[in-house]
Amino acid sequence: MTKLQWALIASAVGMFFILYLGCETKPEDIKALETSRALAAESTDINTLLQEAKSSLDGMSSNSVLALETELDAALADSARVEVFKRLASNWYSLGYPSISGYYAQQIAELQGTEESWSIAGTTYTICIQQSQEQKVRDFCTGRAIQAFESAISLNPDETAHQVNLALAYAANPPQDNPMKGILLLRDLNQKDPDNVLVLNTLARLALQTGQYPRAVERLERALQLEPGNLNTICLLAEAYQGSGDVKKAEAFAEQCRNQRK
Repeated sequence: MTKLQWALIASAVGMFFILYLGCETKPEDIKALETSRALAAESTDINTLLQEAKSSLDGMSSNSVLALETELDAALADSARVEVFKRLASNWYSLGYPSISGYYAQQIAELQGTEESWSIAGTTYTICIQQSQEQKVRDFCTGRAIQAFESAISLNPDETAHQVNLALAYAANPPQDNPMKGILLLRDLNQKDPDNVLVLNTLARLALQTGQYPRAVERLERALQLEPGNLNTICLLAEAYQGSGDVKKAEAFAEQCRNQRK
């Protein structure tokens, strides 16, 4: 997978899952336990997912996967395996299986050990959470996304993006024993850093999803004051004002959104 393809995967989820947290609030042993529990909750495994996916492929797609798996078996050096893993991740993603694409992205992260590779793995798993209809697949991807983002955070605790994505992975498929976990993480960050535009936009987006348009407008207007040229803020404001019934402002921000995207 090329750098552009990796970026596209990251941006695909970034349109919905944006970014979070900056400060560690839990001891590492507690966070490790939570990750362990998330993985233990998996009701399927990668072998089952691969078997089910392969049974649905047409001949050409099946042959392309088999060729890459054969190439992987012959790859001995880590660098060679990483390149094949990237192609497998890209292939499965294009076939519509982000769960399996995420697995191969995770293999890359385990070999490279970089925050970027872990973030890509987590982002790919998050796309899986968004797109999958089967709960067993959503649970599989949720546990793996949490693991990946926790790994990225451990390498760079000050990177807000990793921690926002972690919070929103929780929000996408909330734990049964703590359904507000992701939202509470985001609110906690907002309290600690109320002028963080990224967090304000993220909370506003979530407010839009639940029809809380006035709340979304409030946060977005504050974000716009802090960063007037932020395209994400401007485009979200068009949606927020539309939902609030202010057609004039909605059209004005929609026009700005279109112009900046050109």
